[in-house]
Amino acid sequence: MPSPGGRVREWARRGAGLLGPRHERHSVSADQLDTLALPIGDDGVVIGVDSEGQPAVLGVNRPTPYDIVLIGGLWTAQVIALRAAATGARVAVETGRPQSWVQMVHAMGGGQNGLAVYDVGRVPPQGASAGTPVLVVRDCGMKPPRGRVVSGPWQSVLTLLPYLSPAAPRLVRQARLTGVQRVSPDEAAELGRIVALSRVEVEALPTLVDAMTLWCAGGDRQYVLTRPTDVEIGLLGTPRRMD
Repeated sequence: MPSPGGRVREWARRGAGLLGPRHERHSVSADQLDTLALPIGDDGVVIGVDSEGQPAVLGVNRPTPYDIVLIGGLWTAQVIALRAAATGARVAVETGRPQSWVQMVHAMGGGQNGLAVYDVGRVPPQGASAGTPVLVVRDCGMKPPRGRVVSGPWQSVLTLLPYLSPAAPRLVRQARLTGVQRVSPDEAAELGRIVALSRVEVEALPTLVDAMTLWCAGGDRQYVLTRPTDVEIGLLGTPRRMD
């Protein structure tokens, strides 16, 4: 019989993950349904599915500052940016490799319809508001400089790190949410210390499939598998960890 750690690693390789938190079910009578007001809007981006195949939603449009660090591939960051723009958010990309983003810009109308690309250090004030939320994606390499445009009300910042770098500990400690894709065993061990991962999670990180991310927020952990649409595959290609 395989050990618990072996089962988790096998789930990760197959594109599944740890079970999420469990809550007691709540129910209301039919007479009470009319009193409910459900917040349906553009306050979340579906970034994949969880271990039970349910949508995993990332709330990037927030009235308070929100910093995200993704230690992973450009493909995943681009899918998040594309889906954020589809919800109505404006996306500002700060990058040292604009050629990697130009196809997305052209596909979305040359920067006039939700996504614009800027050189490193050249992102202008975005004027974020509840009506026009903003996601700033910082694709600035292993050692991103301190950004001129920081997170604020209705403006979230996602910093992409291709690997664990000397800047990672500071950025991860400042972030509200950290996503980790496949890394080397040494990087996994270091991240285990920075993010307080369990031994099972540390051992699973080097085995993750290209489209899987372990998202960490405080003590919460969730494996998410990003399944691209046909349009996303046509624009960005199939999932990949390396670029």
